[in-house]
Amino acid sequence: MSNTAKRRWSRELDSEVDGIAFGSTGPVLLHGYDPPPGGKWIDDVIPGKLGAFDRSTGERLWLAPCEVGYGRGFGVGLVGSEQVIVVGPTATGHRIVRQSLTDGELLDAESIPAFDHAVVAEPIVLLSTGRSVVGIDPLTLLESWTYAREGERYHEVVCFEGRVYVAFSVDGGYGVLELEADSGEFLRVLVSPKQKPIRDLCATDGVLAFLGSELDRLLPPEYLAEYTSSIALHADRGARDTLSVAAIDTVRPGDLRWFDVLETCSPDDVPSTSLVADSGKLYLSRRAMLIARDGLTGRHLGSWTVPGLDEKVGFCVAHGGGLLAEETRVSLFELPA
Repeated sequence: MSNTAKRRWSRELDSEVDGIAFGSTGPVLLHGYDPPPGGKWIDDVIPGKLGAFDRSTGERLWLAPCEVGYGRGFGVGLVGSEQVIVVGPTATGHRIVRQSLTDGELLDAESIPAFDHAVVAEPIVLLSTGRSVVGIDPLTLLESWTYAREGERYHEVVCFEGRVYVAFSVDGGYGVLELEADSGEFLRVLVSPKQKPIRDLCATDGVLAFLGSELDRLLPPEYLAEYTSSIALHADRGARDTLSVAAIDTVRPGDLRWFDVLETCSPDDVPSTSLVADSGKLYLSRRAMLIARDGLTGRHLGSWTVPGLDEKVGFCVAHGGGLLAEETRVSLFELPA
């Protein structure tokens, strides 16, 4: 039985949102833009803006122009207690920008490679360009390292406790590799590149979780009976898993902690699903439902209906709060799990 999540506050916005950031303390950050009438513009990038909102009340603290606008590749996050880092497209190529958390003042900017995925974190800002993974020092805004190997393509990235986890592919098979955050040094392959496409990736205490399908490519023999039974008993009555979540141990690298078959319906009917993690918990969003699970064991901790989650532009969790961005609205929900 699920309950409706308690909404702490909600704000309608004049601009469209394309990015959010939310830490354990400090304000909520929104990046947005004003689309031109008719949706037509000449340049590759629509100018952006960055705003800070009080995490308790939703009151707007400041709104400032942002060098980074709307276009290919984007990332935003808090670094330390006084600065915001934004990465993405500008009128003169991709840049990393530092702005004051106090009032949005532009402090610094540097050019960076164009990218598809980005994570703003400490001690490193990560860019996945497809052909490489690039680490940017958030203090100097300069490139610290680049990782690339012949024949590999790089997709989503996540950083946790000094380690970088990268979804990568080789000859159509997907896996996950681990790098050292400070140096970009290759450490190991956690998941061999034999999977179907990895759709999402997150990490928390001792575990890396991802969304995939056809997990028989991953599971050791002792799990196959449970896997086959999960498919046979699934309400969809499909012949294979078309969406599953798997949790890999990062303390005993590569060991499977748990898995769950989520869908066996046609791939065309699989609902939009995503994963986020915080403080040892995984939060799985499917349609308007949010499900919390213990990261290490997969134990169910709670579930809530979150109004607007099925229309999300972005969703993140920190310190018992779930920040949801829709196209022109942002809301903060309480998550007691």
